[in-house]
Amino acid sequence: MLHKKHLLSIPFENLDIHLGRPIILSQDAFFEKIITHRRGGFCYELNGSFAALLTSLGFKVRMLSARVARKNGGFTPEFDHMTLMVTVKDRWLADVGFGESFTEPKRLDFEGPQTDNGRIYRITRRARGRLLSRWDREKNLWEPQYLFSLRPRSLGDFVRRCLYQQTSPNSHFKKGRVCSLLTRNGRVTLTDTKLIVTRGRRRIERPVNTQGEFDRLLRRWFDIDLNQSPVLRMCPDTSTSYETI
Repeated sequence: MLHKKHLLSIPFENLDIHLGRPIILSQDAFFEKIITHRRGGFCYELNGSFAALLTSLGFKVRMLSARVARKNGGFTPEFDHMTLMVTVKDRWLADVGFGESFTEPKRLDFEGPQTDNGRIYRITRRARGRLLSRWDREKNLWEPQYLFSLRPRSLGDFVRRCLYQQTSPNSHFKKGRVCSLLTRNGRVTLTDTKLIVTRGRRRIERPVNTQGEFDRLLRRWFDIDLNQSPVLRMCPDTSTSYETI
């Protein structure tokens, strides 16, 4: 319940990177940004803060380093992604910071298919840990998502890679802005060039042509105004008709 509620309430976004605002890996910084300023973040911030929440509630949580699958094969370096292992009798993979991914925790030690929101995932053993994969119906194969080990990590272990994500011209997060949030019947995603709204099997995509339009859509769909004092962010208005998107 906490995992899904987090995804419905806090967007995956990299806006601060494009504003030149440094992302600091500390629980105080996470709280200030996500709770006080009603913002989102990327994996280190989202999973880092979620780990703190779960720990405060009495869950046994372990931060894990993950290497993201590359489109041309292979994986990114260690610490490229943070994911979580939560132990409640069984061990579970929790991840609220991987964008459009699974919505509920997955059993870590079960290698069979695990359905989730119309998609199928599996976690298989590898020599260097575990591999999370998602079934691709069009390609008829298991698409690797990321490779991770079960070795416990601390926030400090991710600092170097987090700096790379913010500053390197080769960083995926430097290529363009994105803000994305799960909704009760789909997802809404805003980039520099387009707005994508899905509801069930319906998908509407429209271009974003100006900075002003981007700012307007960011306020409308995510209640984020980067130019004003923070205000309470509510879930997107999923009752809006497609004709007005």
